[in-house]
Amino acid sequence: MQALRDMAALLTVGLLVVAATCLAPEPGSSERSVTGVRRRAVQLAQGSAAAWLSGNLVLIGLVYSDASGSRLDAPGFWEQAAFFATSYELGRYLLWGAVLAAAVAATCALASSVAFLGVAALLSLAGLWPMALTGHAAGTLQHIDAVNLQMFHLVGIGVWAGGLLALVLLRPYLGTGAGAPIRHFSTLATWGLLLVTVSGVLGAALRLPSPGAIVSTYGALLGLKLAAVVVLAGLGHRQRHRLASEADLGGRTRFWRVLALEAAILVGAAGTGVALTRTAPPAPSGSPRPLTAAEAMLGSSLPPPLDAGAWWSGWSIDSLFLPFGLAAAVWYVLAVRRLATRGVRWPWWRTALWLTGCVLFLWATNGPPGTYGRVLFSMHMIQHMTIATAVPVFLVLGAPVTLALRTLRRRDDGSRGLREWLLQTVHSLPAQLLGHPIVASALFVVSMVAFYYSSLFELSLETHTGHVLMTLHFLLSGYLFAECLVGIDPGLRRPTYPIRTLLVMVTFGFHALFSVSLMASTRVLAEEWYAALGRTWGDSLADDQYLGASLGWLLGEYPLAVIAVALLVSWVSADRRERRRFDRSEAREGDRQLHAYNAYLAGLSARTDTMQPSQSTAVLGTAEEADRS
Repeated sequence: MQALRDMAALLTVGLLVVAATCLAPEPGSSERSVTGVRRRAVQLAQGSAAAWLSGNLVLIGLVYSDASGSRLDAPGFWEQAAFFATSYELGRYLLWGAVLAAAVAATCALASSVAFLGVAALLSLAGLWPMALTGHAAGTLQHIDAVNLQMFHLVGIGVWAGGLLALVLLRPYLGTGAGAPIRHFSTLATWGLLLVTVSGVLGAALRLPSPGAIVSTYGALLGLKLAAVVVLAGLGHRQRHRLASEADLGGRTRFWRVLALEAAILVGAAGTGVALTRTAPPAPSGSPRPLTAAEAMLGSSLPPPLDAGAWWSGWSIDSLFLPFGLAAAVWYVLAVRRLATRGVRWPWWRTALWLTGCVLFLWATNGPPGTYGRVLFSMHMIQHMTIATAVPVFLVLGAPVTLALRTLRRRDDGSRGLREWLLQTVHSLPAQLLGHPIVASALFVVSMVAFYYSSLFELSLETHTGHVLMTLHFLLSGYLFAECLVGIDPGLRRPTYPIRTLLVMVTFGFHALFSVSLMASTRVLAEEWYAALGRTWGDSLADDQYLGASLGWLLGEYPLAVIAVALLVSWVSADRRERRRFDRSEAREGDRQLHAYNAYLAGLSARTDTMQPSQSTAVLGTAEEADRS
């Protein structure tokens, strides 16, 4: 049942990703429409999402039966299974997987435009997260790293293998124009293969205690799965480009033969993955010791006392955010280099600001703030304020959307690549709504207050999912706020500069008020969590919270200074551009506006010469007011 659920999930991801990025609409219809083979792909994805939903619901009963030893037909079994789905972690993961699968199916049913298609594809990728939490990688001490690697693994398989199955199902509807979709999919398959291989190797390194453990049953199954990946990679590299040219000529025999072979090996790899979930990894040598409270809560050992040396050595790899930070920096440098090869100069200071934002993000998530963020409130506040206020400002000043639009290739076959989806996103209604200055400012301030004065803060400490969502939310809200103030990228409508200045003053004033209120509070936030860690070094919980609130106030100042300088420079530059535009317009039109104004003043003077003294005074007063205005 789990194998069928996994295959349905991966097929759903593959169908939606291929439909969103590789397929073109029906000839004669709009590029934003879901017609022709796109419509067929969405219909198939809706059916596979329904199977995904059903598989999760059935697994709730089967997993509970397996864990409790109760028969499916035992009295009150399904009431107990429902309690298991809402009250226990494993059951909640399966339930959330079912909810996300239902959301995917509903979005497919409503997919009348390409925007819904993109939302469905994103929801399907998000639906893989509960599967990563319940996968065979989730039982190790390095639980967080294992889950992150499992998520990368599932995304890679979904895009690569799921897309492969999608092409098999859609081949009869592609006709003689299958070449372009296969070429587009080949690029996706390459990145998917890279994700699968790297995450698989790193995941194996986490689960195997020593190189000699490869001879165990678990190691043999892992070797079979790796062999399937290698065989698929070789077939794909050899055949895809050849298939693209043959498909354009109408050839189908080789298409079906090779893709059927890849699909068969893929099914075997998926079955091996299920077998891995039922096989315990080899135990390390020596007698195992029970986990401490801190190890069970953090998924790793309690870090050493925070001293001066720990600010340099207290680094721990975050396997989720480290790849994103490095990828962002590498992409930006390569994009600037591509512009340079065309003879286009990109401002060096924008590159420096973007790289500064990436370095700060990596430091906040992998450096001492990331290592001690769940142990000390003060370090959590440093991490939070860096991600929410400092990092977004530097990233926005790097103008990434403008750089991407200048370097990404434009599709001319009706399908949608990264450039087309980027334009769709920045001009979409949600982006316009969330990027509105009032909404962005309120989201930046209100979400901070709601986060700390509710159970969300403690949830972000207790669960990996909560921590990831917290990081992404504050990074996105800070980015939208900074973009509407000092950004130059297309998409958002920005207010006038006086309104921007007022928004900066009001928003950071509320931020300072929040920090002061937290400093004056006698209630210790997440007290049960911090007390249960058993930390014996450092300040008390109350003193550490006071220090964290003080740091939160202080760390909001230097991003404010950066925003103020950027806003001032942008304001002055905008005034200069407006003056130059006005001067060029007057030069083209022969000083038309100046002559019109002089004629207006001459008319007023002529009228005053023919009026009585009292009337002349009134008219002259009106003219003086006009001059002042």
